[in-house]
Amino acid sequence: MSEMIASYWIETAYSLEQAADIIVSEQSTGTFTPLPNETESLKRRHRARIASIEPLETAALPALPGAKVPPGSKGEYVRGIVKIAFPYDNIGPSIPNVLATAAGNLFELEELSGIRLLDLELPPSFLERYEGPRFGIAGTRQLTGVYGRPIIGTIIKPNIGLSVEELRGIVRELASSGIDFIKDDEVHGNPPYAPLAERVKAAMEEIERAADRTGKKTMYAFNITDDIEPMLRHLDTVVKHGGNCVMVSINSIGFAGLAHLRKQAPVCIHGHRNQWGMMSRYPYLGMSFSAYQKLCRLCGADHLHVNGLNNKFYESDASVIGGVRDCLTPMFAERDTALPVLSSKQWAGAAPRTYARLQTVDLLNIAGGGIHGHPGGPGAGYRSLVQGWEAAVAGIPLETHAEAHWELKQAIETFG
Repeated sequence: MSEMIASYWIETAYSLEQAADIIVSEQSTGTFTPLPNETESLKRRHRARIASIEPLETAALPALPGAKVPPGSKGEYVRGIVKIAFPYDNIGPSIPNVLATAAGNLFELEELSGIRLLDLELPPSFLERYEGPRFGIAGTRQLTGVYGRPIIGTIIKPNIGLSVEELRGIVRELASSGIDFIKDDEVHGNPPYAPLAERVKAAMEEIERAADRTGKKTMYAFNITDDIEPMLRHLDTVVKHGGNCVMVSINSIGFAGLAHLRKQAPVCIHGHRNQWGMMSRYPYLGMSFSAYQKLCRLCGADHLHVNGLNNKFYESDASVIGGVRDCLTPMFAERDTALPVLSSKQWAGAAPRTYARLQTVDLLNIAGGGIHGHPGGPGAGYRSLVQGWEAAVAGIPLETHAEAHWELKQAIETFG
């Protein structure tokens, strides 16, 4: 494929054809007026083209302010899905330039009263520069030793404010319980009161001690989000102390930052999408997760947050299910899939419904309060989630399984 195809939902007071042609011109060879140097031969080589137009419903009012209405308009706004094909030679294998082309100034065009980037189809030549996940699903399972069920993890709670020694005690209990995965919260990076280097040292000491006793090494995603040079120093600290995972806030470091980290990191990259709501919450503007997650995966995210079913945020279950399926759908090869991360209001009792809706165990299921808030302690909280998923996969009613598993029973009594 010698083109990049971008799919958009658009709304306009013009015809869909006119609006699509304006996008084509603005994002490739043209501008608001004809130019003498925009020759026919140049346009044949470099002008984008309209690949398809699918009309949808109409609206009486514009979705966004500042939209232009053509003379003689009926005051009606038409909606549709348009696909625009951009010549690969205009862009090259560069995600920053993909975004400049597919999500650039067109969001400001006054002829559009709504626009959302729905999807991207990229040529395989992007694999010349971008390596995709180093570990992905199979590698993360190998590192954690977890097969046949989701990898179960938690977030350090409280999110922020714990001293290094308080953190040490929590990690000791969690790692000793055999928990699969621990992560920092996205707001806990490298604060002066508890520097990341000190936290990494304390946490990894406890993880290694627990591994010596249990034979299982808990994966810890340390939040190394920072400017590029400090971020790479944080990565070195994690590797030096025997860590096998780092976490970054993708929207803070950018796709170029993520791709650079991928080239340097010999460990798993846990991709957090915080700030995602700014791009996605309003349905008539921004970007869909389908497009976003492809760029995250190309740049090297091994794990990618997708929210959770029945979550505490605005996102619908249908959107979460779609996000999981997107992460598990190969772009170019099976190895470029990413492990979907379910979080937000997760606990043992959510497992049967989650499994019924998603029909996969290729998940990283993270619970904060559902583990730390368990009356038997975080270790019991972890075991309750494992037991909930055992019941879900085996098709055993949750309450029946709980009769022989006190951790699950207490979780139901507390959270259910």
